[in-house]
Amino acid sequence: MTITRTIEAQTHGRFLFEDRGAERLIVGFHGYAESAEVHLEELEKIEGIARWSVVAIQALHPFYTRSGNVVASWMTKLDREIAIEDNLRYVANVLATLPVPQRLVFSGFSQGAAMAYRAAAANPQASAILVLGGDLPPDITGDLPPILIGRGERDEWYSDEKFEKDLKSLEGRARVTTCVFDGAHEWSDPFRRAAAEFLQTL
Repeated sequence: MTITRTIEAQTHGRFLFEDRGAERLIVGFHGYAESAEVHLEELEKIEGIARWSVVAIQALHPFYTRSGNVVASWMTKLDREIAIEDNLRYVANVLATLPVPQRLVFSGFSQGAAMAYRAAAANPQASAILVLGGDLPPDITGDLPPILIGRGERDEWYSDEKFEKDLKSLEGRARVTTCVFDGAHEWSDPFRRAAAEFLQTL
């Protein structure tokens, strides 16, 4: 008889911190098969970001691309609920090492969007959420802080159907700003401009 069990194991994650001594902090989550460096680089292109300190957290599950680069994934469907708990504990541990900000924004691209939603829902100090090309996870059911949702018109992964479903789900739960741009599953200048304007309202 084969018995499957799970057991807790201590592991170490890594994050990049752009410390500008600001009382405002953006915490970012990269997409599937990306790295913290990639996400930090994209966030740094947002106009006015110099007024914010920025953290880019790398997912706990690294792997190699065919070209030999080390990238990571946040989770799979295997032991999903346990992975969610592990990831939220990981984010809390990262934040515990940093000064407490007056404004706290969570940002996520693609697979990292779900992490941004979950981290914001789990943190009562969350001021806002920036998500691009990623959907609202079904386990998030309560109210949320203001949200900017970005989507490329040719994005086949975060489709228009998913986008509209998220907007409907968020009705009455959060103030939502949208940015639909001419593009695919990618960062874009229109979204960066929308993010800059959105951050100025906080």
